[in-house]
Amino acid sequence: MPNIAALLKTEIARLSRKTLRQSLAPLQAASSSHRQQLSALKKQVQALERELAALRKQAGKAAPEPAAEEEGEKHRYSAKGLRSLRARLDLSAEEFGRLIGVSAQSVYNWEAEKTVPRQSQVAAIAGLRGIGKKEARARLEQAATEA
Repeated sequence: MPNIAALLKTEIARLSRKTLRQSLAPLQAASSSHRQQLSALKKQVQALERELAALRKQAGKAAPEPAAEEEGEKHRYSAKGLRSLRARLDLSAEEFGRLIGVSAQSVYNWEAEKTVPRQSQVAAIAGLRGIGKKEARARLEQAATEA
C-alpha cells in the first residue's frame, strides 16, 4: 500500500504548481508586452536622435548662430564706438536711446564717458551694429506705432 503521506505531499505540490502557473501567466504576458513596448520606444528615440542630429547639421550649414549671445559672452564697449555707430546710423541720441530702451541723457553720458552702460544695454548696442540706416528707421517707426 502506498504511503498516504507521500500521496498527499505529491498532490499538494501538483495543485500548488497549477495555482502558481495560473497566477503567473498574466504577469508573464504583461512583462513580455512591456519589453516589446520598451524596445519599440528605444528604436523610436534612436530614430528621433538621428533626425535631430541631421537637422542640427543642416541648420548649422544654413545660418551660423550668434555664439556671443547664446554663450552669454560679454560684448566690448567703447564710447568712441558708440559715437561712430550713432553717426553711421544717422540717429539722434533720443532716437538711439529709444532703439535700445534708454533715455537720451544716458546715451549722452555714455558718449561723454561719464557713465558706462549695463551689460544688457551693451548687448542691445551690439545688436544694432549689424543694421543699416533703413533698418534703424524701420525699427523706430515700428516702436512708434506700437507705443
